[in-house]
Amino acid sequence: MRWILLGPPGSGKGTQAARLAEKYQAAHLSTGDMLRAEVAAGTPLGRTAAVYMERGNLVPDGFILEMLRERLQELDNGGDFILDGFPRTEAQAEELDRTLSAMGLEIERAVLVDVSDEEIWKRLSRRAHIEGRLDDADAVIARRLEVYRRHAAPLIAFYERQGVLTRLNGERDIETVFADLERLCAA
Repeated sequence: MRWILLGPPGSGKGTQAARLAEKYQAAHLSTGDMLRAEVAAGTPLGRTAAVYMERGNLVPDGFILEMLRERLQELDNGGDFILDGFPRTEAQAEELDRTLSAMGLEIERAVLVDVSDEEIWKRLSRRAHIEGRLDDADAVIARRLEVYRRHAAPLIAFYERQGVLTRLNGERDIETVFADLERLCAA
């Protein structure tokens, strides 16, 4: 299983990726979680990433790709993984393909968890209140959605051209979305 879960911030891709990873014994690679851990640890990467994240901007590709390459090389499960939050741009997707190809791997499926902006605002506002995440403040939410929408169309088209894209309605409850993902695993 070498999957990517795509979708706007707050679409539920992290929740679903964690569930899939657990059920199918795949590594859950969340670049957002990795970056937040770097920020919390105060590493040089974390300090640099924090500046971008607090403004709702994407952390530069070089930082993300290096962090991800290291993690992919550490996999000890036959190369099974679910990427959550990466790639976010077509350039990142192309670099990911080159990295995986050098490892003898390729993306099997990219799932777009589609959620409306209205629902995203509700979810992220709730998450900011509950978790206190800096990247879920109102001004940052607006910026994150703007950045996502600008980069999403070319990225989605990239995976459509490869014939690996599947779209799911992410506005349904967690169990229903997960059931759809399980059906995709069985297909």
